[in-house]
Amino acid sequence: MAERIVLQGEERTEFGKGAARRLRMKQLVLATVYAGGKEPQFLELPMRETKNALRRSNALYELKFGKEDRLAVVKDIQRNPVKQIIEHIDFYEVTAGEKINVEVPVFIEGETKGNGVAFIDIQQLSVRADVTNLPENFTLSVEGLQEGDKIFAKDIKLPEGVELADVDPDESVVSVQIPQEEVEPEVAAPLTVEVGADAADADAPAADADAK
Repeated sequence: MAERIVLQGEERTEFGKGAARRLRMKQLVLATVYAGGKEPQFLELPMRETKNALRRSNALYELKFGKEDRLAVVKDIQRNPVKQIIEHIDFYEVTAGEKINVEVPVFIEGETKGNGVAFIDIQQLSVRADVTNLPENFTLSVEGLQEGDKIFAKDIKLPEGVELADVDPDESVVSVQIPQEEVEPEVAAPLTVEVGADAADADAPAADADAK
């Protein structure tokens, strides 16, 4: 069973841009907890603890605020485009035993044979799993693979209770190819126009006319 990450916060009572700015100055993160058929809950969470907790992908969070205790997963994270600080988090409430679809990042390890280079064709693999057993990532070995070899979705050993979702089992997740050399475009030589004697003579009468 996946470990739950506990985040202790407070129910948010202030709203508006001014209130949000003040809370961020206090090193608090704004959050909303959504649940089917229920009114959303608005929270304020400690910045440091929340930032550290979000380093894990597809984690299960236990949100404690007031007398409430909710299990939730992250639905969306909004960051400041300049400072990259967390400004708001959307959580989705879940229950133990519930299955949900999540996107799991794909990584590779190992050395390929020859000049082949391993390319990740699917960066995020969609799977369906119990909320208490959500995979954080898939690390696939490319050790000994050579040009033309592929790892298909159906080849990935999934944890117990985890299944592919919205993915063709025969779709390539990793492929080994030899990179094509980039050919620099030829630069056309600058156009040079030579002025012949006839052209020079054609300008002469005008010059003589001006002299008269």
